[in-house]
Amino acid sequence: MAPPIPLLAVRGSDGTSLLCGPPQCEQHAAFQRDSRVSRCLTFSTEGALFAWCNGQKVSVVKTVDGSEMMNFDLPKTVLLDFSPLGKILVTWQPYTKGPDAPQGDANLQLWDVSSGQLIKCLFQKKVESWCPSWSEDEKICVRSVNNELHFYEKNDFSQIANKLHMQKVSSFSLSPGVQPSKVSVYVPGSKGAPSFVRLYQYPALGGPTAALANKSFFKADRVCMQWNRKASAVLVTASTEVDKSGASYYGEQTLHYLAVNGETAAVQLPKGGPIYDVAWSPSSSEFCVVYGFMPAKATVFNLKCDAVFDFGTGPRNAAYYSPQGHLLVLAGFGNLHGQMEVWDVKKFKQVSKPQAADSTHFSWCPDGEHVVTATCSPRLRVSNGFKIWHYTGSVLHTWAAAPGAELWEVAWQPFPAGVFPERPVTCQAPPTRLGSTQAPPTQAYRPPALRHLPATAGAKLHEDEPPQDLRPGASADRTPSRAALKNQRKREAKKAAKQDIKPDPPSDPAPISNSQSEPSSGDPEMDKKMKNLKKKLKAIEELKEQQESGKVLQKNQLEKMQKEAQLLKELQELQVGLP
Repeated sequence: MAPPIPLLAVRGSDGTSLLCGPPQCEQHAAFQRDSRVSRCLTFSTEGALFAWCNGQKVSVVKTVDGSEMMNFDLPKTVLLDFSPLGKILVTWQPYTKGPDAPQGDANLQLWDVSSGQLIKCLFQKKVESWCPSWSEDEKICVRSVNNELHFYEKNDFSQIANKLHMQKVSSFSLSPGVQPSKVSVYVPGSKGAPSFVRLYQYPALGGPTAALANKSFFKADRVCMQWNRKASAVLVTASTEVDKSGASYYGEQTLHYLAVNGETAAVQLPKGGPIYDVAWSPSSSEFCVVYGFMPAKATVFNLKCDAVFDFGTGPRNAAYYSPQGHLLVLAGFGNLHGQMEVWDVKKFKQVSKPQAADSTHFSWCPDGEHVVTATCSPRLRVSNGFKIWHYTGSVLHTWAAAPGAELWEVAWQPFPAGVFPERPVTCQAPPTRLGSTQAPPTQAYRPPALRHLPATAGAKLHEDEPPQDLRPGASADRTPSRAALKNQRKREAKKAAKQDIKPDPPSDPAPISNSQSEPSSGDPEMDKKMKNLKKKLKAIEELKEQQESGKVLQKNQLEKMQKEAQLLKELQELQVGLP
């Protein structure tokens, strides 16, 4: 039986529509396009249901035939979500107060999808963590209320089955997968005490001794907690608003690892700078981190937090694993040029390198063969539209918003795991009339003071590092980085100097020695001039070494280097006739 064709939901200023997935991308015949302005949309976890709010009512339809399941008048709804089994629809409206309701109205509603009846109304003032979290079998539901975690069982919201209260729980994350469920909780530090994250297994929530793992750390104003698919470990990205060292305008980030067996670790990143993205592989056995000052590094780590493969440096700030886990896209969106690197993560071989300029959204199709990139408002209000690609770089479909219209959101229909099997990775792009968009070669930035000089004379702002295979047994095929090669050349030069072996003559004039054994002219004034000239030439040599190491020199330093030939000529004239 052939796999189904995924749907793509499109929401914009001209309404909401459903498209049949690649390669045709035509309007879904069973869904009548809603031309009214939509506030939000969502699919159920397994993709059987589709819900949206058009500013007048909330509607729920079946994706198979477009038949309506339910609708109700909630014109102010701005957020929607389904429970994992699709039994409950959650709606959220902005919290407001009025003369008739000085305490405000309950703005979080839980609806029974099968009957359309309202199950529970709750208060949820903040949009952060607005939706309750369910276990995949819906036996447990948890939400944060006044620094407490309230647990409900079997979708019975008439009573709280369990609570977790500890020193102002700031955020939490419920594990995926089957029972027993685990929950990670974050408590920010105060009065000099460190922040910490703890893992608990439901229903054992009684104090620190019940914790499966505990990790404390400083420098954390907020955290992002990410479970792997098997619920065996969680990654915690801790961030501060301000980097007190002044190294980064965007604050400071650290990455921590906690496992349900009690193991914890701080993930050591070889390059300093921000952490842009962290992504778990669907296999749950490794994760990828994009980090460091631009050009950023990307590295795959195993569950021991050891580096497995280093992708080198490049213009990137995001990582996306395919749903099957066989492909990885490293991309540079936002203020970067939209370059995408598609890698086969089993062979660690690059498949393609397309470019999607001005993209604000990226997501994998559930089939693991296609991706969508989009330019959406309000991030960018011009050139709104989306493209559907094959991972080899072929553009299969493009859509551009009409003049004056805006695109707000695109979303793939999800499917249960196993519906789309993993296919062999190919480097051959499928035929398409739209062609492919490969990233053009880029040139290094050159400061204005160096643009009049030959390109080889320009100072490098950074050292580009090639990919490195760090797995055991792969050292024979490992390619040394440029930094390693540079250090090797320095060691060889020092060794040659100790052995009085002259290296190959450099292209620049050789430095002038300032040894005390040099002959004197007998004229103190002339000796003083020669000493000053040698001192200036030595300073120029030091500047040249700094330039070769990648340091950007000031304008006056560059002007000083340009006087080297003149100083050498003056010194040679003074040395004429010396013994």
